[in-house]
Amino acid sequence: MTTPRTTPDTRAIAGLLLAAGGGRRLGGRPKALLTHRGRPLVEHAVRVLRAGGCARVHVVLGARADEVRTRAALTDCVLVDNPEWEPGMGTSLRAGLDSLAGTGVRAALVSLVDQPGIGPDAVARVLGAYTSPASLVSAAYDGVRGHPVLFGAAHWAGVAATATGDRGARAYLGEHAEQITLVECGDVAEAYDIDTEADLRHLE
Repeated sequence: MTTPRTTPDTRAIAGLLLAAGGGRRLGGRPKALLTHRGRPLVEHAVRVLRAGGCARVHVVLGARADEVRTRAALTDCVLVDNPEWEPGMGTSLRAGLDSLAGTGVRAALVSLVDQPGIGPDAVARVLGAYTSPASLVSAAYDGVRGHPVLFGAAHWAGVAATATGDRGARAYLGEHAEQITLVECGDVAEAYDIDTEADLRHLE
């Protein structure tokens, strides 16, 4: 993994990991609890954020949150409960952004628990494009927008107001496409999701 970045700007950016989903297409197995490299997948996702440069990490939990807390080593993270996780990631995104209010954090780098092909190099590249609380940065894969996505604090209210269902921040990003700085990460990461039984082949 890459060496974490420690510049003043990146210390003001929190990693926001959305890990609340119930794994409906995986027979009701929460993705946070899937095994990857011998440990719960949520642990791997947190390690990626830290290795990429996020000193502060907030993790949004939902499905079987108590079990995730028990089984996963997340002691250095801020754990955010989202009891309304079932409608989709929109509620988790809102809960995560709410948890950052008043912390002094100036941007949130949002990642998804079910994308283990995205490693710390992609995180570091997106972090490196941050310039101010007005920043809006997205990883791109062969020019197509993907995760992680960095939202400067100036965008949080707008994102929260439009985040619904499984679309997350898609509507907001579409409306502000001209403001997005795209950072190509296709050479250092693979943006597949763990959504179905067939996708489990990506886990080790």
